[in-house]
Amino acid sequence: MFNKKESSSDGDMPRPTPEPVRREVKADSRAVIGASIHVDGTLRGNEDLVIEGKVNGTVELKQNSVTIGAQGEVKADVYAHTIFVDGSMEGNLVASERIVIRKSARIRGSVTAPRVSLEDGARFNGTIDMDPESEVLAKAFSKRPDKRPPSSPAANGSGKPETRAPGSAPA
Repeated sequence: MFNKKESSSDGDMPRPTPEPVRREVKADSRAVIGASIHVDGTLRGNEDLVIEGKVNGTVELKQNSVTIGAQGEVKADVYAHTIFVDGSMEGNLVASERIVIRKSARIRGSVTAPRVSLEDGARFNGTIDMDPESEVLAKAFSKRPDKRPPSSPAANGSGKPETRAPGSAPA
C-alpha cells in the first residue's frame, strides 16, 4: 500500500536472539528446611522460613515470617516478625507482630507477641504475653541496648528522680 515490500519468507529478516530467563531472588523469597533435614545451632537471615524438618537452637528472622509446618519439630527460641505454628514447638516464640497457633500445633513454652491467635484443637502448655510494651519484645527487637544514664528518673528503680544532699553517697 505504501510501496513497502512484504517479505514472503522468514529467512529474509534476522530473528532477534532470545535473552536467557533471569531468575532474581526476590525480597519475599522463602527458604524451606525439608522434612529430612536436621539443624542444630543458630539460623539467621533475611527471608521467610518454612520448617518441615527438625531445628534445635535459635531462629532469628526478626524482619520475616517463620512457619513451623505440620511435620516440623522445633526445640528452639524463635524470633520473627510473624510466626505460624502447625507442628511441634518447645521453647520461646517471640514475634514483633503476631503469632498464629493452628489446630494441629503442639507447643510447650512461652509465646510473646502483641497479637496471638490460638485455634480450637491446638495443644498449648505455657504462657502467653500479649503486652505490646513487653520487656521481652523490647529486648528482642530493639536496635540498641536500653542503657539509661544514672541521672534518669528510673535509675534508682522508683521511677522518680534521685534526690540526695550534695556530697552525700547514693542510697
